Amino acid sequence: MGDLFLVRHGETAWSRSGRHTGLTDVPLTEHGRDEARRLVPLIRSHRIGAAFSSPLQRARETAELIGLPEVQVDADLKEWDYGGYEGVTTVEIQRDRPGWFLFTDGVAPGPAAHPGETPEQVGERADRVLAMADAALANTEGCVVLVAHGHFLRVLTARRLGLPPSEGALFQLATGALCRLGTEHGRHVIAGWNIRPGA
Repeated sequence: MGDLFLVRHGETAWSRSGRHTGLTDVPLTEHGRDEARRLVPLIRSHRIGAAFSSPLQRARETAELIGLPEVQVDADLKEWDYGGYEGVTTVEIQRDRPGWFLFTDGVAPGPAAHPGETPEQVGERADRVLAMADAALANTEGCVVLVAHGHFLRVLTARRLGLPPSEGALFQLATGALCRLGTEHGRHVIAGWNIRPGA
């Protein structure tokens, strides 16, 4: 069975400024496009059996720029729904909620279109994505690539390692970075993390 490759989309104007970017569909910056292009040699050095992307344009464009063939869009790969904290920075949130931390405290309720998610709800989506990825891995000789978002991929990594969603806090993940989740003696492990060529 191949490995699972995680790709965080390239930089956006909101990620650069630290604004929580959940369901707001912002594009990549030119720097973000360059970050994605730098991953091409790493992706091309492996046989890719299947690729999946978040429906949001910053992830779909990243998938296109790194040259993934036949990318399947899956809504479960979208970023954390930040509810009332959409577009707000951590510094701004902590003015009203000192010590606030996303992975343990969750978000404030938002409007009906995006009411917000708890860490556990994000973990449930991550579990569904992992089941889908495992099915793809079982039916291909190559690796499976997931192109998505920072906080979601951190939760997914925690779940892959058998940890609760809140432990995604342990895995810092930069824009335009690639991570590799594999196995050792039948156990899930991190084989490479936060790889950013030329950064």
